[in-house]
Amino acid sequence: MTSDNVIEAESIKAAEPQPAKKVDDQLIDELVGRVQAEGLQLTGEGGLLQQLTKRLLESALEGEITDHLGYDKHDPAGKNGGNSRNGTRGKTVLTDVGPVEITVPRDREGSFEPKIVKKRQKRLSGVDEMVISLSAKGLTTGEVQAHLSEVYGADVSRQSISTITDKILEGMAEWQNRPLDAVYPVIFIDAIHVKIRDGAVANRPIYVALAVTVEGRRDILGLWAGDGGEGAKHWMHILTEIKNRSVNDVLMLVCDGLKGGGLPDAVETVWPRTTVQTCLVHLAALERFAEFADAWGKKYPAIVRLWENAWEEFTPFLRFDTEIRRMVCTTTAIESVNARIRRAVKARGHFPNEQAALKCVYMAIMSLDPTGKGQARWTMRWKTALNAFDITFDGHLSAARQ
Repeated sequence: MTSDNVIEAESIKAAEPQPAKKVDDQLIDELVGRVQAEGLQLTGEGGLLQQLTKRLLESALEGEITDHLGYDKHDPAGKNGGNSRNGTRGKTVLTDVGPVEITVPRDREGSFEPKIVKKRQKRLSGVDEMVISLSAKGLTTGEVQAHLSEVYGADVSRQSISTITDKILEGMAEWQNRPLDAVYPVIFIDAIHVKIRDGAVANRPIYVALAVTVEGRRDILGLWAGDGGEGAKHWMHILTEIKNRSVNDVLMLVCDGLKGGGLPDAVETVWPRTTVQTCLVHLAALERFAEFADAWGKKYPAIVRLWENAWEEFTPFLRFDTEIRRMVCTTTAIESVNARIRRAVKARGHFPNEQAALKCVYMAIMSLDPTGKGQARWTMRWKTALNAFDITFDGHLSAARQ
């Protein structure tokens, strides 16, 4: 290799992004040794972690103002050179290790804009994430406030906590309008009932649409609030919205005895080839029905009529392979999601408005599977059923995967 080639190779290597350096293990050992030897406090007020956080933040801020001004602190080059340092101001920021008091450098022109701790910023990002995580698990603003005070010694108002969680509303709107897949094997639609105080406290449904993708993954398509009087027009609005987000084909839609008889008609209008299946757990067992009708038909004619009226929605189930029947005969697939949502909703009691209820449900959904293990199990459970779907529906899923 010529010297020019060597220089070129070294230049390319230098230009490549280098892995981040790890904190020196020896330095960590020294710090831990001092904590143990001198009886220092590691966590809590005045602990080593707070002191380190303070020093790191202040060093980073000093580096930022040096870059802004173009000279180091106490460097003669800064004299009579226009803008210069102008002392510091004190500030307390809430961090993962508790409140930390830092000094922020200032410049005479007031043009310095810190990046690591911005002007008027009182919390580092980890704290916001913590508040959202606790709220998603169903803690009320008062409980989050108490937790931050007890564990971190931080005084955060309920209004501040509400402000933090309100940041997700923009993300929620983006999520609700995101493009979807072109084909879904199954969409489950179910309702969670919440108490909303709108003049008077009343039960209101929030509808959840959960889909199985062609790869067998779980995909929650959206959330919609209802008023309990849903009919064909309401369902047309929801299904049309889903279709307009690129969903051209749904092989089967499973519903959970939802109020409002217009859902099957709306499905037929939006996706004419889609099979609508009612959750079977809401009807009596088929093999017992004949016995029941003979023994109790005269006394309970309404139940007999329930079966007769629901027969067209029930019979599609019988046409499919056993693997498909097992996965879609109930809405068990969506119940694990609903259970998490119900825990979060129950902790709140009631909500001041519809948006607050939707925000709570959205946060619960976003915190469903932080490790991804749930998705892996879901995919394995659906593998055989999806193969059966592909055969039954003439290769629609294979085509959609390509």
